[in-house]
Amino acid sequence: MTDKFDQQYAAFLDLVDTGTPETAIKKMELFGAEDELLQRIAERHERETIRIREREEPRSVILDNRYTWYTGPRPRDKYWPALEELLRKSGWSERSLDDLDGASTKVVSLLSHPRVTQFSTKGLVVGYVQSGKTTNFTAVTAKAADRGYKLFIVLAGIHNGLRRQTQLRLVDQLVKPNPSRWLQLTDPDKDFTPPANAAAYLAKNNKQHVLCVIKKNPRVLEKFSAWLETASEYLADCPALIIDDEADQATVATETINPLIIEILGRLPKSAYVGYTATPFANLLIDPSVKDLYPEHFIVNLPKPEDHFGTEVLFGRDVMDGEDPEDVFDGYDMIRQVPEFEVDLVRPSSRADTDGFQPALTDTLRTAIRYFWLSTAARRVRKTGNPHSTMLVHTSVNTAVHNSFKQPLTKLRDESEARLRAGDAELLAELHELWDKETARVPADLFREQTVAFDDLAPLLPEVLHDCRIIMDNSGSKDRLDYENGPVVAIAVGGNTLSRGLTLEGLAVSYFVRSVSAYDTLLQMGRWFGFRNGYADLPRIWMTDELRDWFRHIATVESEMRRDIDVYMVEDKTPMTFAVRLRTHPALRVTAAAKMTNAVPSASAYGGQRVQTRYFRTDHDWLADNQAAARKLVETAALEGSPEPSRQDANELIREVPHALVTEFLRDYRFHEKSQECDSKLLTDYIARRIAKSGALRSWNVAIIGGSAGKETPKEFTFAEGFTVRMVTRSALDGDNTDFVDIKTLMSRRDAAIDLDTSSVQGELTEEKIKGLRLLQRPNTALLALYAIDKDSKPEAHREDKRRPLNAAEDVIGVGLVFPPPSSVDSTVEWQYVATNLAKVRIEDEDLSALDAVDD
Repeated sequence: MTDKFDQQYAAFLDLVDTGTPETAIKKMELFGAEDELLQRIAERHERETIRIREREEPRSVILDNRYTWYTGPRPRDKYWPALEELLRKSGWSERSLDDLDGASTKVVSLLSHPRVTQFSTKGLVVGYVQSGKTTNFTAVTAKAADRGYKLFIVLAGIHNGLRRQTQLRLVDQLVKPNPSRWLQLTDPDKDFTPPANAAAYLAKNNKQHVLCVIKKNPRVLEKFSAWLETASEYLADCPALIIDDEADQATVATETINPLIIEILGRLPKSAYVGYTATPFANLLIDPSVKDLYPEHFIVNLPKPEDHFGTEVLFGRDVMDGEDPEDVFDGYDMIRQVPEFEVDLVRPSSRADTDGFQPALTDTLRTAIRYFWLSTAARRVRKTGNPHSTMLVHTSVNTAVHNSFKQPLTKLRDESEARLRAGDAELLAELHELWDKETARVPADLFREQTVAFDDLAPLLPEVLHDCRIIMDNSGSKDRLDYENGPVVAIAVGGNTLSRGLTLEGLAVSYFVRSVSAYDTLLQMGRWFGFRNGYADLPRIWMTDELRDWFRHIATVESEMRRDIDVYMVEDKTPMTFAVRLRTHPALRVTAAAKMTNAVPSASAYGGQRVQTRYFRTDHDWLADNQAAARKLVETAALEGSPEPSRQDANELIREVPHALVTEFLRDYRFHEKSQECDSKLLTDYIARRIAKSGALRSWNVAIIGGSAGKETPKEFTFAEGFTVRMVTRSALDGDNTDFVDIKTLMSRRDAAIDLDTSSVQGELTEEKIKGLRLLQRPNTALLALYAIDKDSKPEAHREDKRRPLNAAEDVIGVGLVFPPPSSVDSTVEWQYVATNLAKVRIEDEDLSALDAVDD
């Protein structure tokens, strides 16, 4: 019976590919399908749709609550199963494959259906540096091809190295498993060269998917755009997916490349543009009100992969609002100091000093190189993980400076190899001391790696140095990093060609003193981020203290940016109605000045809003502190305010509470860091500004919300003498979290109107009606509602599949705040942040469903 239903469901999905779920159901009715079967099919598709939309990872922000047409791979698919099997054979774990499947499914589900008559979707996927973004967009490409997308354009950075690397990956993982199904317009050694007569060429190969991997180079893009112009008839019904790798580089605010990308999209009546980047600062600051590449339809935040070394792991980060400093990881002990006085010895102090510059092999550079050789030998002892071993030396963007390192580094390698083969006791003793010192600071067992003694690696050192290549990798060099021919041991000296997208295989040691001025530039140069399978204890980075502090700051910026996306995913916001905040820095720009022309100071305003806590920690001390803060507020409010006589609805209400008591409570109460809008400082600053501006919010009403009697006698909670209420129950959303819970909704509309007279309300009590009543009855008074939540709250029987018991150490105090709408322009609270300017965006209140209508 199940097999038959699965067959019927598969037939339904095939019909969805040529229409919508609604039209598919109608067609199955015409074929004689029974109502009960159609109901089961509709219910299953709805469950699958919701599963994709509400998937915890990756987090996303979506425009218009777009209908989810793609719910995952199907048995007859060709491209995703081939890619999945290829990755499995290469050593991917089932968990990693499941994560990739889920994340790529989420992205594809946000694209437009390929059979829509016309569409232009724009989205952004935010990953981590060196975290597998290429594999994600390869999976997205495979799944889009399985569903009918025909033309695939990958904009692969601005350098040949990255374009070639990307082409090779896509050929190996997409083309070779299904060679007869793909037509390649580019190859690893040749960027786009237009075939004659585009329309005839494409029509001849109409049954194949077309793959084109091109650089973001004006001449290349001009040729490609002109070629597409000659194929307009073919493109009219050709769903195209454009993947913009390193989407913040060259794409945004450039006089040539940006208009050309927009021109190319204009030639594609059915296009989905998806930018991929780990540094989305410039993309998030694009002006949304003009024809550009702002991700107006969706933003997806890829989860941090397991065992990935990111900014925070290496550098730690600052404490964010609501965090306990003891809970914030401070980074592994892998960063080594380059003294400021050495910097001018390894890079020119000014542009005038570049000609004839000769670098010195300073103490720290020499130590870094020696440690690189030691770590390479240790990895050979282990015989695990990545077979390549690379060191990065990045001091300048100038190619002449790069080339000046060739002779001294080669000399150091040759002399050191000769000394080791001669058994030089002094050198061996120095190396021994260095190895013992470093392995003591970062023990191998911290990462479950094999401890390697110096005596075991020492015999391998001569061969390591013999195999070590000194490579100048820049735009003018012919000898480039190439990992295709056997295991590589290399010290690579370079600049921009090594700082964007290109993977430095087996990177173990970095010597970095490059001067930079913007977040994205600095972060992209961190080629040391990524996976360190088999040598997680061995990476080291040499840099100045100033650079270390900058990276730590950026780790904080990243965390806040991702937290913004996480928060807004569940709060009914869209990329066109919210702007992600980016914390500023006194010495660094967020991105290049030209990309920040639309940036404005970020501000918060609470007028007319209902703010409520939904995340709570579950430990004793945190919860006990909040109980104490709530009891203190009720005790003092009862004395200084006007308590109402006992109510019949099991709630308590104290009117005319001075604002000073409320702001004191907000400072004492510990909001969870994920409840970003519930921020003590923002709330108290807003209250102070609104009082100063208009005199509103001087007086508050404080409510204590009691629970219903129910079948069982509920527990009670005493806030103060005479203020005892039945506790409310709020179970937790199901998940793997052990240190915090998410209850999703605390406050009902009825609770938000507890201090209002609602007797005149006809029909449902809506948010707008509550705002209207408050503006009429309490225009200057805000409401603070307290909830005593039973620590043992359990989900109702019909919700046990999606929720779990609260299991808190103590009863939880929830807080809801309702602010009256301002009589004119609201007060705002500004952070040290910037965001894109959404003021010019005009959102029309109209039915946009026609844009996704499918041509039957």
